[in-house]
Amino acid sequence: MIVKRKPLNLFERLYLPAIIGGFKVTLRHLFKKKVTMQYPEEKWVVPEGYRGAPYLVKDQEGSTKCVSCQLCEFVCPPKAIKITPPGPTGQLADRSNAEKMPKEFEINMLRCIFCGFCQEVCPEEAIFLQKDYSLTGTSRAEMIYDKEKLLALGGTHAGVQKWKHKAEESKAQANFPVKV
Repeated sequence: MIVKRKPLNLFERLYLPAIIGGFKVTLRHLFKKKVTMQYPEEKWVVPEGYRGAPYLVKDQEGSTKCVSCQLCEFVCPPKAIKITPPGPTGQLADRSNAEKMPKEFEINMLRCIFCGFCQEVCPEEAIFLQKDYSLTGTSRAEMIYDKEKLLALGGTHAGVQKWKHKAEESKAQANFPVKV
């Protein structure tokens, strides 16, 4: 199929109007206020709803909130999360009522797409997205955050303590039997 094109007129054949139009754009930007940020001294203020890097958090008692249910690992689209649950005996070091604490918990920040699915799916509220945008490392190995690094960066979160509440409820029910 041959497409017939209409021939260019004299004004369209000249390059000068196109060059002048581009020069006008250049002049317009030349006199605008500069928006360059001097990064280390000036920090970017993140907008509301910004999804940063995921980190593990501790409760007020300093215990790991994660019980290695592996829902975050399952829902992660790029498979950036790797959880190794404890052996068949279970690890009850942090809380007496907790079923199992993760033996290893790793997030590969090079693969993470900061989607926030891990935070949404976590039943224990153990993963939170921080308002952090400058993740740096000198090697690939540095960008794989292990459990200790994730807990140190995540800090303590004052949220619901399910295990503590269940223990208090059972203690209260033992002290005050319900009369029917």
